[in-house]
Amino acid sequence: MKPTETIASETVEALEARAPFRFPREMVVGLVVLAVAWEIVSMLVPPFVVPGWGRIFKSLGTLRMDFVLVTLARVAGALVISFALGLGLAVAMYASVSVERYGRPIVRLLMAVPVVCWILFAVLWFKWVEFRIAFVLVVVCAPVFLVDVLDAMKGVSKDLRDMLRSFRPTRAQLFTKLVLPATVPAILTSWKINLSLAIRVVTIAELVGAVTGIGYGLVVAQELFSVADVFAWTLILVVILFVAEAVLTRVEERVLRWRA
Repeated sequence: MKPTETIASETVEALEARAPFRFPREMVVGLVVLAVAWEIVSMLVPPFVVPGWGRIFKSLGTLRMDFVLVTLARVAGALVISFALGLGLAVAMYASVSVERYGRPIVRLLMAVPVVCWILFAVLWFKWVEFRIAFVLVVVCAPVFLVDVLDAMKGVSKDLRDMLRSFRPTRAQLFTKLVLPATVPAILTSWKINLSLAIRVVTIAELVGAVTGIGYGLVVAQELFSVADVFAWTLILVVILFVAEAVLTRVEERVLRWRA
């Protein structure tokens, strides 16, 4: 097979994994086509329906960028707490069958509750806005970390376990030398999933009661009926997600170099 054929046969995901800070040609072409189509549509309909790129970029210059930093801080803090909580509970469930047997139904129950319901519960239960937002993010993201990590721990090959047990390790050594390293790919994947989830959830949570953040900026734009501002905030959210996923992909590439 020729090198050109090999490159052509690679998926977009594979190209992103190899060079996460370089956008594949297919992605660039798709985004350009979408941008051109958007501009054409904006010429055919009123600007309060689909604003052109000129209006959107003009709105970007008027937005409060400190709101972006506030939202990012909320997401980062909540994800760290969610990961620590999810990892700790996953280890507890892995170590004890009884804990898993009684804990699994509760986790499933938490994951079955819609995000909107958690936001309403937070508004009714808590007075402090920051605690409301953190509560919603943690209760949504922590179960995802828990389930992903626990499933990865339980999916470690039995042959590898038996081989390591032949050296008579302690339970702590078995966990740190085999189980935990084997879950790293699942942990990184879970971070990608939760990152996207957290950015969407925090925006919704900020719509209720917050006076800072991107969600609050969207509320203000809606009250002023500024469609261009709404799309500008949306563009910022998309860029944040693209950059964050690129960083995580880069970390994954470095941590999992042994898979190459």
